[in-house]
Amino acid sequence: MFLAGTQEFAESSSMDPFFTELGRTVLARWSAQNFSPALFPAIARTALEENSPADHVDIPALIQDFLLEDEHPFQSQSSFGQPELIVFDHPRFYIQILFWLDGTTDIHQHMFSGAFHVLQGSSIHSQFEFENRQPVSAHLQVGKLRLKHTELLETGRTEEITSGTGYIHSLFHLESPSMTVVIRTHTDPGSAPQFTYLPPHLAVDPIHNDSLTTRRKELLDVLERIDEPSYGPVVLEMLRRLDFERGFFILQNGMGHLHALGALDEALEVFAQKHGPLADGVGPTLHEIVRRDGLVAFRNHIEDPEHRFFLALLLNVPSREGILQMIAQRIPGRPEDTVLRWAEELSETTEQGTTILDAVFPEDLKVAPSKQLEAFLEELRYFLGEGRDSDLRNSTRANPSACEGEMNGLRAALARSSLMALGL
Repeated sequence: MFLAGTQEFAESSSMDPFFTELGRTVLARWSAQNFSPALFPAIARTALEENSPADHVDIPALIQDFLLEDEHPFQSQSSFGQPELIVFDHPRFYIQILFWLDGTTDIHQHMFSGAFHVLQGSSIHSQFEFENRQPVSAHLQVGKLRLKHTELLETGRTEEITSGTGYIHSLFHLESPSMTVVIRTHTDPGSAPQFTYLPPHLAVDPIHNDSLTTRRKELLDVLERIDEPSYGPVVLEMLRRLDFERGFFILQNGMGHLHALGALDEALEVFAQKHGPLADGVGPTLHEIVRRDGLVAFRNHIEDPEHRFFLALLLNVPSREGILQMIAQRIPGRPEDTVLRWAEELSETTEQGTTILDAVFPEDLKVAPSKQLEAFLEELRYFLGEGRDSDLRNSTRANPSACEGEMNGLRAALARSSLMALGL
């Protein structure tokens, strides 16, 4: 049962009676605890669980009210959410509804605390630790990002948020739109900066704006656009001169064009020579950025809900066991069979060869295009823990060494692709 508001509630506002009462409840309970920052997440979570917004909020009516009426809480300029609606505003905290049309949030920590509630849709929720944290500058750190836990959050689920480095997470929203209710403080003292994490080794401050570096990246984009021959040499010279932070952002911005020019390995070597062991994690981090961007691009062009779920798993769950467990929660049948079915459905065979997502059948393997998908799927079946005595793997080659060579080639092709998350 909601509690009556306090005198301080007179300074707050809300656009909806449900959220008015929810805000009053949180305010009264937090006031009774002398506004202890440590207790706010539990207070927010309990209030959301006692009166679940998923069970009580009429979303179409709320949207219509916002569009047609003028009496609403103050709306921020935040770009977090697509969009963000503030539905209760108070000097100490506020309640927001975040709409999500795209799939994912970056891996991040928070400068605020509170709780979030899945109002509509479902999400893959991953939590991390950043081990061996080493500050390079005020806005960049190196370390090792380790996955602690991944779970599927369904509609009605509520989770606490704590500010700072103790709570690092990401949410991948499976349906579009998905909606989240967040009860949160404005900013918790001492919690800045709000790092975004680039797996597996970097943490960056996304709010920091180095105007000079921004302009340099933009000028390099111009050189790329006009195919200026000096692009590669100029970037290499910049990497020899710049500090770690600015050099990394130049590398990140230009890695695609450097790869196309055949100069990425040299650029990474120049960066490593300048910064020593501190740069060890930069190469793997850039390669992971490419992998994740590729999966997001695939997902933007795929409409089938099951296929989109599969790509979300490849993006967010880094182990075969975790992926199979998630599939078992959502899709009937053996998860191994489901993966093989999805891989076949996502394959494409032309006269040039066969692909499964971005896994390309090796050209040097002398297998007819009509047989390539079968071989690909058999290798994938093997690494899912099945088919280890398969006749297809062992009896269709002229000799055992050729068979082993083909297996190695297929294994490498799969391991270089987005399917690497299956433990290939």
